[in-house]
Amino acid sequence: MKFYERLRQAREDSDLSQTQVAEFLQTSQSYFSKQELGKKPFRVDQVAKLCEYYHISADYILGLPKGMKWPRD
Repeated sequence: MKFYERLRQAREDSDLSQTQVAEFLQTSQSYFSKQELGKKPFRVDQVAKLCEYYHISADYILGLPKGMKWPRD
């Protein structure tokens, strides 16, 4: 599943309309619709706001495995 499909699923699971979420992101419903279809890009700040709004992790949205290790200095 693509990340924009996960964002759409999160919106639908939250029983929110595209219009409601577009208003939250301060964009138009038509542009947001294209983002959910993968036709227009989401900005990183929008993805971060949506993760907080839906109470889900960015790892989930990006399809990253739980407990993924990352390099540290």
